[in-house]
Parts: sequence; C-alpha cells; structure tokens
Amino acid sequence: MHALAPAESLSGLIERVTFFNEENGFAVLKVKAKGHRDPVAVVGSLPSVSAGEWLTAEGRWVQDKEFGLQFRADLLKSSAPTSREGIEKYLGSGMVKGIGPVYAKKLVHKFGEKIFDIIETESGRLEDVEGIGPARRRRIKEAWVEQKIVRDIMVFLHSNGVGSSRAVRIYKTYGANAIAEVQADPYRLARDIHGIGFKTADQIAQKIGIPHDSLLRARAGLDHVLLEATNAGHCALPIETLHEEAATLLAVPQPVLAAALERALANQDLVRETIAGQDLIFLPALKRAEEGIATRIKTLCRAGAKYPPIDLDKALVWCQQKTGKDLAPTQRTALKTALTSRALILTGGPGVGKTTLLNAILLILRAKKVRCQLCAPTGRAAKRLAEATGLEARTIHRLLEVQPGSGRFARNEANPLDCDLLVVDEASMVDVPLMHHLLRALPTSASLLLAGDVDQLPSVGPGLVLRNLIESAVVPVVRLTEVFRQAANSHIITNAHRINQGLMPQLPARDSNSDFYFLERPDPEPIAQTVVDLVKRRLPAKFALDPIRDIQVLSPMNRGSLGIRELNLRLQAELNPVRPNEPIVEKFGWQFRLRDKLIQTENDYDKEVFNGDIGQILKIDPVENQVIVKFDQREVPYDFGELDEVALAYAITIHKSQGSEFPAVVIPLAMQHYMLLQRNLVYTAVTRGRRLVMLVGQTKALAQAVRRHSTEHRISGLLARLRPDPPPASP
Repeated sequence: MHALAPAESLSGLIERVTFFNEENGFAVLKVKAKGHRDPVAVVGSLPSVSAGEWLTAEGRWVQDKEFGLQFRADLLKSSAPTSREGIEKYLGSGMVKGIGPVYAKKLVHKFGEKIFDIIETESGRLEDVEGIGPARRRRIKEAWVEQKIVRDIMVFLHSNGVGSSRAVRIYKTYGANAIAEVQADPYRLARDIHGIGFKTADQIAQKIGIPHDSLLRARAGLDHVLLEATNAGHCALPIETLHEEAATLLAVPQPVLAAALERALANQDLVRETIAGQDLIFLPALKRAEEGIATRIKTLCRAGAKYPPIDLDKALVWCQQKTGKDLAPTQRTALKTALTSRALILTGGPGVGKTTLLNAILLILRAKKVRCQLCAPTGRAAKRLAEATGLEARTIHRLLEVQPGSGRFARNEANPLDCDLLVVDEASMVDVPLMHHLLRALPTSASLLLAGDVDQLPSVGPGLVLRNLIESAVVPVVRLTEVFRQAANSHIITNAHRINQGLMPQLPARDSNSDFYFLERPDPEPIAQTVVDLVKRRLPAKFALDPIRDIQVLSPMNRGSLGIRELNLRLQAELNPVRPNEPIVEKFGWQFRLRDKLIQTENDYDKEVFNGDIGQILKIDPVENQVIVKFDQREVPYDFGELDEVALAYAITIHKSQGSEFPAVVIPLAMQHYMLLQRNLVYTAVTRGRRLVMLVGQTKALAQAVRRHSTEHRISGLLARLRPDPPPASP
C-alpha cells in the first residue's frame, strides 16, 4: 500500500471550467496556479464556479490513469477576481448576461479593476463604452444583481447538501428574499419548484433545524402524498391510505399525523367527504372542480339546444349536397342528436367518420349563424382540428386566455366565451381542473360537444372526465364503430381496431408494401439498435422521411435501456452529433445542441408554451445565456437556468404523444416494460402514426399488451356527483 501524499495548498486563476455538475458541485478546472508554468488540472466540489475567479484549494497531487496529473482537492473555494486578466475572463465567461468576451475586454480596458463597483453603483457610466446603450446597460445591471443572488442561493443549497441546478428557478420564483423564504418553510420548494421533490426539501429542513416530528413537516408530508396522488391521476385519497403513505414517508408517530390532518381540515386546507361509503380526503380545489363539473353538466343536460329552428331532414339533404358525401345511418342519427342536444359526446376509434360528422354539424349550424368555437388540449391537436374542419381552433389555454405569470384564465362566468357551440376535440385528455375551467367559461345558453376516443389513455392530470361523463348516462353519447371503406384500406386503422378488440395486429407479408410493420427482436439492445437504424437510415431512405421532423419514437417508459432518456442520448448522437465551433449547453443532465428536437415538460404561462409542445433549437447565445426554441411559427427564449422545462424529444413517452399525430412512429416494445404493457397504451401509440407505424421488439410483449385490458382505477367523486340526485327521503 502506498501512503497518501501529504496535503498541499494551491491557488491561482481559473483559466477554464472544463466540467461542472450543478447537481453535486463536482468540478474539473484548468488553473493558472502559482509556481506552475503550465495550467494544472484541479478536481473537487464547490457550489458554483466561473472562469476568471481566484481559486484556493487544499488536497493532493494524484496521477490519474486516464487524465494524467491532477490536483485532487478536499477543499475548494472560489472568490471574485481582482486582476484585470481574471475580471476579463469572469465577465466574458457568460456569467453575466449581456457581456461576452468582446464587451468584457472593452469594459476592463475602460474601467480596469473598478468595473464591478461601476456596475454595482454607477451603471450609467457603462454607456461610455462603445456599443452599450440604455437597453444593454439595464440588462447588464439586472443580470449582475441576479447572478449575485443566484450564487448566494447556490451556496445555501450546497451547504445544505443539495445540488444547485435549480438556483435560477428558485430566484425567479421567490425573488431577492429567496433564502429567507426557503428558511421559513423549506417544504415550499417541493410544492413550487419543478424538479425539487419532498426528500430534497426535507433534507434542507433537517439541516436548518426543523424538528423531525414538527407539525410543519407532518403537514408538508400530507400535502406531498396528496399531490403525488394527483400526479398519478387521483382526485382524492381514502383517509387510511393517506395516513399509511404519510407515515411511511415521514417515519413519525400516528398522533403527529392525526394532529396535522386535524389542523389542515379545521383550516379548510384539506376537505373530508364520504362518497360511496368511502371516507376521502380532497385538496379543496379538486373537490370544487368536481362539484362544478357535475352541476354544470346536469344543468346543460336538462335543457335542449338553443339553436334557430332547423328542419332536420332538409338540413341532412342540403349537407350531403354541399359536401358530396353521403352520411351513414349511424352518422345521420348522430347528426340529429347533435342538432337537438345541449350537450353531446362523440366518441369512436380512427376511421369511423368522427371528422365527417363533426364537419356536417358545423356546416349546418354555421349556415344558421350559430357561433362555433373549436379547441383541443394541445397545440398539435388544435392544429389537426383546424386542418380537419377548415376553421380556427385553439388550445384550451389560449381559448380561455391564460394570464402570463399567474396561470389564471381571463374567461370565466363573469367573462364567458363568445360562442353558441363549444367543440372540444381529444376530450379524453382533459382532466378535472381544466374541464371545470372550460365549463365555467361556457355561456349559459351555449351547447357543448365533446369529441374524443375514450379507449385511448386517460388524461395525464387527475380524473377520468370523459369516461365518467359516458358512464353517468347523463350526457347523450354517440359512439361510432363502423370503419369506412377508404379507412379500411389502412393497416394502421384496421390494426388499431384489432388491438382495441384484444386481437393481435395483422402483419404484411415479407417485402410487401404496407403502412404497418412489426420487426421481431429478441432483447433490449438489438431493439434499441434497430430503432436508431430505422430512424437514421432505413425509413428516410425508403419513405423519404426527415428523421427529425417526420419520425417520432414513442416509448412506454422513461427509464431503462428502451426508456426515452437512453433512446434520446443514442438518437441525438446519431442524428445531431456535436459540430466543431458550435455552442452547446450542458444543463439538468442533458447536452443541448443547435437543431435539437425538444419537448416542453410543464406549462409555462409567461412563455405561452405548454406541456407536450414540441420544438427545435434555433439558436444558442452564450453571451445572453439563452437558447431560442422554435415552436411552429413562434420563437421562444429560454435562459440556461430555465432549461429544466424542456427535454430532448427524439423519443417521447406514449403519454406525452396524446393529441399529436406524426407522419411516422417507431414504437419499441419489450418485457422490460412489463408493468406498463396495456392495451390502451399500444392502441394510443399506434393511432399516433399518420403514414407509417413501426413496432420493434418482442412478440411476447406485444401479445401481453394486447391481452391486458384493465380499466385504470382512479379515485374520484365525479361519477357519483354526476348521477341523478336521489329523491328526498320519505318523512
């Protein structure tokens, strides 16, 4: 055994930050160290770091087999630079938005070592530098203030054993008093900051001395369990389940939990209600949303449509003459129901004529001057609806005029929509809170038409709204089942219906032309290799498809070798490798490059981009610390610290694909997905492909998915609330 070399000290100017992991603070630095002619490699951990800073380190020299001689530091500390060289490197490193290497050189030349004081107290003098006007001067000043606070937050997080990658997000949420806000209630981080969970917040709480059995901690644990339940699709939890899960999470005695729950109920922060004999605990907003939906739907269904008089038989003949399309008997019946009902659900699989019927309804009503508004849950679904009808269609959020910052909707009972008929497509995706907001904004005299495929995956958010509305038998339902002749020529459509009926898809003979294929592969690794080969080489060559724009990989899961993370890394390496001299950004576990395909993973009301929107990186600006992403025709800026809102989208989950349609989809299926292999999952994935569907994987996995048809159980009171009110009890 070799004895450890004695500890040494080292100090010098940070020439370059070779690597820095914001999650754990691990850094690899090139340092111009005192007493060394050439820059030396220093490795260790610290809260934040930038080129140009002065570094002091304590540690030992080691000879690394791969990287050579390194100074491995047990203690690292960086401080603001004082030399002109250090200041220029620091300002030019991208640490301060608005200052790149060019302006850094100009500023140091003009103001020397006093530049930090000038920015801090006399920022007006920055305009003495050529190229800096009032707008850039303000931006530099704001960025300087922000980076100082963000660095303080990073140090605070690091000192409490937490990664600093969310420091910018914390600053944007809480402002200059962020540290004080977090110290007062660390658990708010889990509620407010995307990417910070309860365990991280709890770690900070323990470090700053909040007692393990405090009511604050117990209350936060109850909230966390309920919020996790809503993320899993539930609107409430049985009180016993809430107690059990919170006790497991918190490891505190039941009396502490009981006291926390009692206080939350007394303050009406949580609500208790017995539904169908089950004692449930709700978050108040979800209980109000369920009650609001049920009340409005029952009111709607008690009245008839308030359209101008329509001769149904004449309207039908006129419609068929105008369109040149004969409606099938089921469509005619459905048309008459739609023209006489105040609320209607139109459901059915692909190729059954939902669009034809919807167009007929809209044609007749618009001829009668009925004001129709169309919407869908996602941007892609709204675009498809507009293409199918030739009318304007908006996302539900845009229709309801979501307000930047607050996320509240301007449209409500006091400011209803301007329509006589509201059409909502892809209604199976609409969760309880969003349906409540829609119905609040529906004018009291207007009609409602919900169109969607109830056999697809349910909404990502809480509830089973469309299914509950159908099961309640309160709303008239038209279910189209006949696949029309033209659609029957598509193997995608016929196989989607087979899968939905629990039958294996019919596959084409080898080498024959088709729009639906299954490639058998024995194990995850050959499946992944085939997926990449299909996307990069085979499908573009055979079908003239663009590998990034036209082909979408859909995976059942996030993790594993066939999960979206691993597939995205493989696909990015093949489809968009690093190019010389192009800027890249490494944040939140991803490397972002120009041309990368991205998906928005949460609603951002300020940017007006929403969960599931897909775009492409247009520009990376290291000076402004900004990435520009193009979504359809809009260019949206993201600060580097906001890139936790997006992820690579060469592969996305099947859940995230809901409401979208792609020219071609490639779907890996393996028994490693066992827990997720459900009929509605594969059915949803297959119906995302417009021109081509490629299944790649194990026959056993496909058979498992097709066979397993279990209706997802979600805890909700909506169905019970929708059912007719029971008659009053006899005296």
